Amino acid sequence: MNRKTYLSATLIILTLVAIYSFAPNRAMPDQSAAPEPRSAAANYQKYCAGCHGDNLEKFAAKSWMDEKGTGSAISSIKNGIADMGMPSFQKTFTIEEMEALAAYVKKGIPEDRTTLKAAVKQDEVVVSESQSFVVDTVVTGLKVPWGLAFLPNGDLLITERSGSLYRFSKGKLSAPIEGLPALIAKGQGGLLDICLHPDYEKNGWIYFSFSSPNAQSTKTIANTAILRAKLQGNKLVEQQVIFKGTPETDKSHHFGSKLAFDKQNHLYFGIGDRGQHFDFPQKLDNTNGKIHRINDDGSIPSDNPFVKKQGALPSIYSYGHRNPQGTCIHPVTGELWVTEHGPMGGDELNQVQPGLNYGWPIISYGINYDGTILTEFTEKEGLEQPISYWLPSIAPCGMTFLTGDKYKKWRNNLLVGSLRFQYLERLVINGHSVQHREKLLEGIGRVRNVVVSPEGFIYVSIETPGKIVRLVPIEKK
Repeated sequence: MNRKTYLSATLIILTLVAIYSFAPNRAMPDQSAAPEPRSAAANYQKYCAGCHGDNLEKFAAKSWMDEKGTGSAISSIKNGIADMGMPSFQKTFTIEEMEALAAYVKKGIPEDRTTLKAAVKQDEVVVSESQSFVVDTVVTGLKVPWGLAFLPNGDLLITERSGSLYRFSKGKLSAPIEGLPALIAKGQGGLLDICLHPDYEKNGWIYFSFSSPNAQSTKTIANTAILRAKLQGNKLVEQQVIFKGTPETDKSHHFGSKLAFDKQNHLYFGIGDRGQHFDFPQKLDNTNGKIHRINDDGSIPSDNPFVKKQGALPSIYSYGHRNPQGTCIHPVTGELWVTEHGPMGGDELNQVQPGLNYGWPIISYGINYDGTILTEFTEKEGLEQPISYWLPSIAPCGMTFLTGDKYKKWRNNLLVGSLRFQYLERLVINGHSVQHREKLLEGIGRVRNVVVSPEGFIYVSIETPGKIVRLVPIEKK
């Protein structure tokens, strides 16, 4: 299908999205050398908008809004509000920045308080289309919690992108667990996902994805790697790097790397195009822009689709991907489902089949960040169409199929986190199509991951403020 008609209807919308809604986890010029602005507006967008909305629209009407001065607002910023999951920013801002931020917020609150929509609060009953629940804040004070994995005893392992691993047990967060590999925590890279071997109780293997640096370089040259290790006390032991992406690059984005095991103990994960979409995704001689499938020890399954193809890397399961950020196995069919980030527009939900080409960058429903045309085509013979796509981009991240009986009307629904628009999306899947969608937890913050605990509860990790919440279902009487 030629894109000219399609683009005429969407180009203006997407250009505005590029200007006002650029997803921070997408490819962008490296600005690490430039000082970050510290204006009140910039601080609000970075630290507050995730919960309170880009335009200060998600506040509960409170008396401080009509008080003389900004004392109450400053106090809340400085000390936090623990029972609402709001952290203290005392170590984040100077007193001058807190004063400026309080003034900025108070000035921006509309006179008509009825237009406000409160952010999700601790212990508030949320009534969705078919399930009521309470949002229970479980862990606070985290820095971009990326991966979540439950141990059989109910303890929760948490990775922070900056390079820390914690164990949350009986309401307390451990000291950082020792024994992590060398990694580069820059841009979208760092310590990423974590999962347990399906037979963890027998073998004790824990798997990690991370941005692994080049051993011979002093520069930030890296690619995605997979490590397995065992937990002994507060230390990782028996570390084994079982996979390393090639080639390594100095780009700091598109590491992909969500992990998922199938019932045959095959490990699936994606690596993004590493910001070089014309070089890697359509070629089989590199790991980038691909979904990979390996055995639990890093060896290659004999039935992988490109094992016998000369010049192809045998770990490749599918190709033509931009930046896969969600990977999970359907609990009934055993099929592999993946979400991936498009450019400006065109985030995709794919049901991935072995050996197939998912089109990037030959076809796409998105355009370049500057509003120019990336490709003329949204479809082409021999290239797979997504099950569904998001326009504008929501920046889909962690996802999982909901199993168990805790949320009876949501059973086997797909849950997908949105980084950009800060909500959890519930998708009703019928075969290979999306039958229905619902937005949950709107305004809670950048949703990085969503998992289901051994007891069947939904746990969601939020980047800003860094916390983990649990959805406690309430049955209607």
